[in-house]
Amino acid sequence: MRLHYADWGNAGAPVAILVHGGRDHCRSWDVIARSLQPHFHVIAPDLRGHGDSDWTRGGSYALTEYVYDLIQLVRHIAAPQVTLIGHSMGGMVSLIFSGSFPEQVAKLVVLDGVTMLPDAPRAPTHERISKWVGQLDKLHVRTPRRYSTLEAAAAQMVLHNKRLSRDLALHLATHGSRQNEDGSYSWKFDPYQRASAPHRLWPDDHVALWSRIACPTLLLNAGESFLAGPKAAGLERYFQQAHIETIAGAGHWLQHDKPQEVLDEIRRFLGLGKDAAG
Repeated sequence: MRLHYADWGNAGAPVAILVHGGRDHCRSWDVIARSLQPHFHVIAPDLRGHGDSDWTRGGSYALTEYVYDLIQLVRHIAAPQVTLIGHSMGGMVSLIFSGSFPEQVAKLVVLDGVTMLPDAPRAPTHERISKWVGQLDKLHVRTPRRYSTLEAAAAQMVLHNKRLSRDLALHLATHGSRQNEDGSYSWKFDPYQRASAPHRLWPDDHVALWSRIACPTLLLNAGESFLAGPKAAGLERYFQQAHIETIAGAGHWLQHDKPQEVLDEIRRFLGLGKDAAG
């Protein structure tokens, strides 16, 4: 499997890896990458099934498989220690990585990425497998959506996040879609990424991993996200040294909705002070 990543340069500086969320891609990080690049060697991967990385065979996408992609990237760049910044699913991947390999992570930032809470219910095994098979069956007969222009694809993104500016939506669509033979455009991500793998980690697994994370951790939440706010659940007690902040007026894609506020929090946490977004 070939995995793609964007390398923003600054070799010799501490490494910061930016991990995107589900159905997203590495160029979603451009604003934050530009801000951090003077201080870090910034790298943003496309996880398997996303962006310009290969898709898996058989449609299997569990969080632990993304963790494997991340550990291979760290080995590839030969970084003894990295700072991880992950959004949504990428936040969960970063949390799992940091709990599994705590000595390899200097600092951790999770943007609206605690998607499994400690008290989440666990469905019976047969139900999880049956649901997964049903999802794969539906995806098998599903025709990928096509858009006549990049602008049409960008407009679809705005429907899902009305806070997106036209220019940012077009940037995300340009890097997140590929042109078909008939001139139309389809998303780069593998539709099978939508299926919920039955072989997954559960609340007690996540809590055990969180307790192993040795580095300073920032859980940065969105005030208007569809996810439950970790502060309400008191999640900081599960970590050795976690700090929780909330970005008011931001939805789940907080780095797009409130880029300056998100950047200020990240830079403060990393000890860099404030900077201008963009």
